[in-house]
Amino acid sequence: MPTKLETIFTDFEAPESYRGRISLDAQKCTACRTCETVCPSGAIKITKTLEGYEHTIWHNTCCFCGNCSYYCPTGAIFTTNDFHTIQRQEEKYTDTHVALIPFHECEDCGKNFIPATEALIHRSYPKEEVPEMLTKSCPECRKRTTFERCYR
Repeated sequence: MPTKLETIFTDFEAPESYRGRISLDAQKCTACRTCETVCPSGAIKITKTLEGYEHTIWHNTCCFCGNCSYYCPTGAIFTTNDFHTIQRQEEKYTDTHVALIPFHECEDCGKNFIPATEALIHRSYPKEEVPEMLTKSCPECRKRTTFERCYR
């Protein structure tokens, strides 16, 4: 037998423009921490791990202001029209969305780094051919390579 929580608004759909739960597209995220900085309720935390950056959203803390999605430079974090936020007391602190933004290894020096995403690259190079080093080299190696090309 379904509980009252499971039957509330089962046949209701929120409009597309409704500002509901936050979601993240880890492929677009660069772990720049903009969303973490602008979140007034502290619902977003980005932590460095051995594999990359762990992006955590605590839905029970979120105030649904939309600052994170508004200021995200890549559109990686966004609001959905999902309004299902009712939870049982025992589930209150487990309602999280955790995603890993993995490190990539620099082809020149082997150092771990987070490459620029497609969205950022196409904002910087809208019509030009994208230099391969933007996705395969860390920032230090890109600086060194650019300097060597300019001054040789």
